[in-house]
Amino acid sequence: MTAPTYARALVKVSGEALAGDQDFGFDAKVMGAIAGDLIAAAKAGTGMAVVVGGGNIFRGRQIAGIGLSRVDADAIGRLATVMNAIALAGRIRALGHPAVALSAEPAPEVIDTYTPRLALEHLEAGRIVVLGGGIGVPLLTTDTTAVMRAAELGCEVVLKATNVDGVYSADPRKDPKATRFDQLSAEEAIARDLKVMDTAAFALARENGLPIIVFSLDAPGAVAAVLAGQGRCTVVTV
Repeated sequence: MTAPTYARALVKVSGEALAGDQDFGFDAKVMGAIAGDLIAAAKAGTGMAVVVGGGNIFRGRQIAGIGLSRVDADAIGRLATVMNAIALAGRIRALGHPAVALSAEPAPEVIDTYTPRLALEHLEAGRIVVLGGGIGVPLLTTDTTAVMRAAELGCEVVLKATNVDGVYSADPRKDPKATRFDQLSAEEAIARDLKVMDTAAFALARENGLPIIVFSLDAPGAVAAVLAGQGRCTVVTV
């Protein structure tokens, strides 16, 4: 494997990815593969932070069925990401690599509370840092959280892990004529209303000079490959 291009990176992993083909919860095999991929990237020399979503436990479309307000639904979603952070960090440790879970949503009995200083101490000690709890407030997505945490922690790039190998003009699973981009700017992504990340995340990345690399987690070693400039992906420039 070629040496990594980036000294420190943040990976956004969706909650749905942790569930694999299941509708809910965790797929042990998939969890192990994702943890192993993050470990391989860390061993290649990149400091790794991870922001996890919560869609394997609670999805936004459930709001209407339950009758929740957006604020209450977001609170449940943040708690789901806390559970996922604990689970993923634990899986990484079980494979023999140091990792820690931190949460912006205080739950001190089960997880340490996130501060940039604490997260940086762990990163500098070589641990993979898995972040849950969003930023502790409603109305912001985990995509925006990922870009914000990357800026706070001095990361050089945000990796957006998806189930397709980059950014397309439309959903390639529904539109066979969808065009794949090798590279585009954050301005183009916003203007085209591409749905791979929300507009606030793209705008925040642009303001902080953070490129976003969109790739698929399906291929083994995908994170390390992308960081070395070898993986199939789309680079969103700033």
